[in-house]
Amino acid sequence: MPMPHKALFYVCSTSFNQIRDLRLPMEVTKILIVRFSSIGDIVLTTPIIRALKTQLDGEVEVDFITKKVHASILDENPYISRVITIEKHVSEVSEALKRKRYDYVVDLHSNLRSRQVKRACKSLSFTLEKRNVAKWIYVNTKKEILPIGHVVERSFHALKGLGIEDDGKGLDYFIPAKSKVDLSTLPESVRSGYISYAIGGKMKGKILPTEKIIAICKAIEKPVVLLGGPEDRAVGDAVFNACGKRVFNACGAFSLQQSASILQQSEKVITHDTGLMHIASALKKPVISLWLATTPQIGFSPWQPGEGSVMIEADCKKRPTSKLGNRGYQDGCVFNVDVEAVVKAVNE
Repeated sequence: MPMPHKALFYVCSTSFNQIRDLRLPMEVTKILIVRFSSIGDIVLTTPIIRALKTQLDGEVEVDFITKKVHASILDENPYISRVITIEKHVSEVSEALKRKRYDYVVDLHSNLRSRQVKRACKSLSFTLEKRNVAKWIYVNTKKEILPIGHVVERSFHALKGLGIEDDGKGLDYFIPAKSKVDLSTLPESVRSGYISYAIGGKMKGKILPTEKIIAICKAIEKPVVLLGGPEDRAVGDAVFNACGKRVFNACGAFSLQQSASILQQSEKVITHDTGLMHIASALKKPVISLWLATTPQIGFSPWQPGEGSVMIEADCKKRPTSKLGNRGYQDGCVFNVDVEAVVKAVNE
């Protein structure tokens, strides 16, 4: 059952069942969610945001603290009252946090900065369990000796004391009207339907080699729009040069919100393990996700994406080579993806 309204005091112990609270009617429950980065990880917090806002009794005010560079991900979220941002240091906002007098802090980052937030707020806090030991064992033995679980499931588990539950509606992503991309402004070759391919990745071990991206794009029956940041532009140019006008290189040409709009209007999405994968999942697109140095078992696979979604993993016994995809990829084993399987998933 959801907890009642605003707490007068708490008597806490190691068990959430021992939380005592007395509440006054007609007061607002104030909650601060903490997640500083990155794009995909912030999108993965959205089921928690929605559940806190809609499932707790009475009036609930949900604020979110993140890095300024990521604020646009949350600006249009109707379940959030205020997005608080920092450039680098929690000290930039610590006095404001103290004045707000939050009832709960929901720490979905669990690092030094998030601990600083909790110290500033001095509120009852709930913290995501990262399962780093379990991840270390899995990366080094390739066996899930200890459970890891999906990060969304672990986030709900951290909040079991508040009585909220997963509503099964998946992730949220809200695109502002001003960022919607008019397809008539794109090259004529893609205006009648296209496949989006998010070709980037935060780590090199998560990015398919250019020649394989070219092979996939050549074999896909539909035109392809390549999405990514400015750092992916050169690869996109190489793919365009090899495939011709049926490929549109949009890398670095659109904002994150505009890229989300392009994803939303595409028929299917091919993606590496990257932030756009989670945005595509939130938009309920059929997601063909490619898993290279990392694996879905680490806990960040697409969460409730659109019907027809598939995960295609590289044929490499070394996987996962690291938790983040930043090591162990140099010999190329992790890039042994079945191109024909990818193309079949897209063309079906």
